[in-house]
Amino acid sequence: MSSLVVRNLDERVVRALKTRAARHGRSAEAEHRAILEEALLRTRRRSLADAIAQVPAAGRDEDFERIQSERARDVFA
Repeated sequence: MSSLVVRNLDERVVRALKTRAARHGRSAEAEHRAILEEALLRTRRRSLADAIAQVPAAGRDEDFERIQSERARDVFA
């Protein structure tokens, strides 16, 4: 296992870390490890609604109109 030293932290960050650690029933060091692991290693799943909301506008509705012609039916024949 490697070690990591973080210097020059704002005292508010340290207090917040200790508060969060106490809420989770672990040491500040264990909380720090958990935060780093979650931020860097765990894949976050987005909801379908979030994914759809991030789809860019791709044109007008009529751009995606279905073509109904004899020639169009032969495309997949």
